[in-house]
Parts: sequence; C-alpha cells; structure tokens
Amino acid sequence: MLKIALPLRLHLSLAIVVGAALLKYHAWLWLAVYGAIALIWARVLRVPIPRLGGLLGTELIFLSLLALPLGWERASFLLVRSLVCLIVMNSFLLTLPPHSFGIALKSLPVPRVLKENLLLAGQYLEILLLEVTRMQRSAQLRGLTGAAGWLRYASAAMIGALYLRSLDRAERVYAAMVTRGYNGQLPIDSPLRPKERFAVLTAWAIAICLTLTSYLQSAVNS
Repeated sequence: MLKIALPLRLHLSLAIVVGAALLKYHAWLWLAVYGAIALIWARVLRVPIPRLGGLLGTELIFLSLLALPLGWERASFLLVRSLVCLIVMNSFLLTLPPHSFGIALKSLPVPRVLKENLLLAGQYLEILLLEVTRMQRSAQLRGLTGAAGWLRYASAAMIGALYLRSLDRAERVYAAMVTRGYNGQLPIDSPLRPKERFAVLTAWAIAICLTLTSYLQSAVNS
C-alpha cells in the first residue's frame, strides 16, 4: 500500500463518496466513471478482496430490502451508486490501522459534536467488520464455502443478528471508553501538509466537475 497519510486517505475517500452520492439520477455514464475511480482507489489501498467482497455482499443485501420497493429502474441506480460509495469507504476502513480513525477524523473541518458522532460511528464500523469476519468464519465451519454459500448464510435474519450483536458490543466499547476518561475530545492533531491540501483540492475539483456535468447533460438532453 502506498504511504498515504490517514487524513489524506479520509479526505480523498470523502470526495469520491460525496461526488458519487450527489450524481443526477440515471447518469449512468458518470456513475461508471466514479465506479472506475472507486476500483482504482481500492487497488491503490490494496484492500483484501475476500473481506471487501463479503462485506459488500452483506451490505447490499440489506440495502436491496430498502431500495427494491422504489421500483426496479430507480432501485438499480441507487444500488449501483451505493455499491460505488461502499467500495470507497470500505476500502478506507479495511486498510485503516486499528483504533486510528480518530487521527484521520481530527483533520475534518466540522464541529466537535459531529466529530464525536463520527468517531463513535467509526468505532461501530470497526466492530461491524469484526462481526462480519466472525460470521464468515462460522459459515465456513458449517460447510458454506464460496460466494453462493455466504449469500445463503447472510439471510435477512442473520443480518439482523449481525447488527444486534455489533450494537451490543459497541455499547460495551463506549462504556469502556468513558471509564478510561473519554469526554468527546480528540487529543491528537493531524493537520494536512501543503502537498496534501493540494491533492484534496484537486480531488474535490474533479468530483464537483463530474457531478455538475451529470446535471448539465441531463438538462441538455431534456
């Protein structure tokens, strides 16, 4: 994996995710561009493909239950767009050193309360990843090997159990943090260097151009 600082990785990931999330509906061409960027980003971070695939499968099953009632045409775009965003953020999280989310989070120019919520969300996601890994190992021990076996194992009931187990463990982790003196403050400073700021500005400029172009093209076509 390239030596990319944690704050820079977070900022670049957010630029891709926000740009893709704000795309005009049915802008498939520009969504394909974001999809290619997401795959390149996963390749740059050298994310473990088996773990990424298992996590994406679980998340997409859960999202499909919410999107399919909207209609197949709308749901298909929402699911593909969600897949692009999940590839980017899961690639960031899966390559994140343990308990280092707060270091990357400190560089975001957002209020402290929001940073605290994001930090707790990041801790929950780390726990969720561990629970998914345990469920995959349990499925393999029961003879459910391969992608098809894992998808059969990850039914709606198992997804519910996954989130309940991870939520219960997250509550215990938060209680342990409070016991050790956590008060919402992040004691570590991680400012972006000039070259990193330039890279972040470039990434946001590209994302803004791609997203705005999807709206302009839609207006021209209509």
